[in-house]
Amino acid sequence: METQRQKKIGGVIQKDIADVLQRAATDGGLRGTLISVSKVLVTTDLSIAKVYVSIFPTKDAEELLKGMKSNQPLIKHELAQRTKNQLRRMPELMFFLDDSLEYIDGIEKSLKGKDNPIDNPDLLEKRKKA
Repeated sequence: METQRQKKIGGVIQKDIADVLQRAATDGGLRGTLISVSKVLVTTDLSIAKVYVSIFPTKDAEELLKGMKSNQPLIKHELAQRTKNQLRRMPELMFFLDDSLEYIDGIEKSLKGKDNPIDNPDLLEKRKKA
């Protein structure tokens, strides 16, 4: 269960890091790439912030995630400059790819396509009685 302090710090980091990452992508020549921060989870001791990033188009996602991880000190410094009046110490940033949109898209495609288990129950494995 997250405390109010964790939620507040997560919200501050989420808002500012989304702006930092999007500006870095456009300055780096990736004009058609959309980077959004879907969630930020902060540990109870406020030392680590897990940043879940959603990248569109997804073909460049792994490459951009590697770039974020390698430039983590620079991103942390830029974020610390923006939040210096709100946070005393900046937590360590850990970046993760949020693929929930792809997962939802896969479910929708399977329900609309030929592989719909509701229309064709033979696609599902038969349950064995214990």
